[in-house]
Amino acid sequence: MDAFKRNLEKLAELAIRVGLNLEKGQEVIATAPIEAVDFVRLLAEKAYREGASLFTVIYGDQELARKRLALAPEEGLDKAPAWLYEGMARAYREGAARLAVSGSDPKALEGLPPERVGRAQKAGARAYKPALEAITEFVTNWTIVPFAHPGWAKAVFPGLPEEEAVRRLWEAIFQATRADQEDPIAAWEAHNRALHEKVAYLNARRFHALHFKGPGTDLVVGLAEGHLWQGGATATKGGRLCNPNLPTEEVFTAPHRERVEGVVRASRPLALGGTLVEGIFARFERGFAVEVRAEKGEEVLRRLLDTDEGARRLGEVALVPADNPIAQTGLVFFDTLFDENAASHIAFGQAYAENLEGRPSGEEFRKRGGNESLVHVDWMIGSEEMDVDGLYEDGTRTPLMRRGRWVV
Repeated sequence: MDAFKRNLEKLAELAIRVGLNLEKGQEVIATAPIEAVDFVRLLAEKAYREGASLFTVIYGDQELARKRLALAPEEGLDKAPAWLYEGMARAYREGAARLAVSGSDPKALEGLPPERVGRAQKAGARAYKPALEAITEFVTNWTIVPFAHPGWAKAVFPGLPEEEAVRRLWEAIFQATRADQEDPIAAWEAHNRALHEKVAYLNARRFHALHFKGPGTDLVVGLAEGHLWQGGATATKGGRLCNPNLPTEEVFTAPHRERVEGVVRASRPLALGGTLVEGIFARFERGFAVEVRAEKGEEVLRRLLDTDEGARRLGEVALVPADNPIAQTGLVFFDTLFDENAASHIAFGQAYAENLEGRPSGEEFRKRGGNESLVHVDWMIGSEEMDVDGLYEDGTRTPLMRRGRWVV
């Protein structure tokens, strides 16, 4: 077996054993781009060998999505398969594991009317809400694993022939997920320990807010009452550990939806549903993004942020060191799974109940500062020029990062 096949086998095994930590007899529901069919078959093989009872796949097709956005009647763009997402949510709540294969062409929808793209994305976000809630509440074990989609590879390596670009992207994926190491599972155990040490430190400090300071950024992010930091392996409501993201380098928590002030600039592009959004700038007052601009893709971003009131508030803040393995590749991946783990980031939209003590819901969730929305959009703000301080309620501060690197 050559090195590529060996690493691909290791990645698939990581997804099932470390990402999902699949339980014998458990059902798996997978979503994936249609181009990933061979990789999905390998994942299914690994899942069945671990004792999966049923492996069901729902494929997405960006070419089909483009035809719809170009040709469907206007009123048709307000439709989305709510029946599908309701069924997925039911399956998750009944114990099915969620496996998402990530990888798409970040420019697949370029050139289409932004108002049509935004309209369809808004309808999709509304319909997806039951499934999103089940995921953010960690009712079951779930993970996201990458696939080297040809369109994605060409975006990351535009000067290379497609076959070479795909090969280079797989190499970067194997490095970022530690699949190229001799014993990836042991490597992930060590990595999770390091992330959990940072989580323990931050939870012990009980900071009132975080202060981000860098080029174009002077942002104070207040933290929710009774916030909890998370990172790496996370327990579901039933107590089963899973690693939601392969790769992951972040520790993250819930901002207070009404206590974010200042200005912030994105440090990396954002791939948003087939449109590339670059140069994002936002200004916050009392937690609300009163001004949002982008140098490219602004209309698509604006329409997404018009989904609901919570879409212009923050649901996540994450710290990621600038010297981590993904950042050290020197690549811009044009994919949130990778770029968010290469840089500190914030997210517009829905907060995670796991980031609040007791995992509250409803009025208690809102009372403590948790944000509610139909969307959750991470965008990157960290860099080697960013400083981060933890602020206590009395105004004193503790340095956490200098020039993007941990100092604690």
